Amino acid sequence: MTTDILLASLRDMSLAFLVAIGWGVLFGTPKRVLWVAAVLGGSGHCLRFALLECGLNIIPATLAASLLIGVLGIYFAHRVDNPPVVFTMPACITMIPGMYAYRSMLGGIKITSERMIEEDPTLIPDIAHNITLTFSLLAALAIGISVGVLLFRKRSVRDINLPVPPLPWNSRT
Repeated sequence: MTTDILLASLRDMSLAFLVAIGWGVLFGTPKRVLWVAAVLGGSGHCLRFALLECGLNIIPATLAASLLIGVLGIYFAHRVDNPPVVFTMPACITMIPGMYAYRSMLGGIKITSERMIEEDPTLIPDIAHNITLTFSLLAALAIGISVGVLLFRKRSVRDINLPVPPLPWNSRT
């Protein structure tokens, strides 16, 4: 039983590793840091898989995984001297809720026929469930990545130089 779970986790991590590399190539991630996107994608997806196996709901599991990706992305950004978005976005793409979005759209197509609604009375609740799940998972991914950036941001607003003209009453001329 334990060996099965470990093998399933390893398979999940390997597939997410490869998917993150593919998305990194599509997003134009520099070749020398593609391994970071792959490690983040594999570790985040593996954490989500483990949490789901422990019985946690998919939304908090996705939030925890995206938090891990966001925080590790900040660490690796300082280590490899690249912005974190270069590898956090391809890493999180592995957890995009495509299946729930697809089911929502498919249900939306079916709902155009009254006959389909009469044949399947659970169609509308299923669509509502899938849409809610899709948006909740997308929000969990966005929050998870953003928390890492917001917690470890080194620059404050006072350090940012904006080209603002001086106020007329403050000018000395």
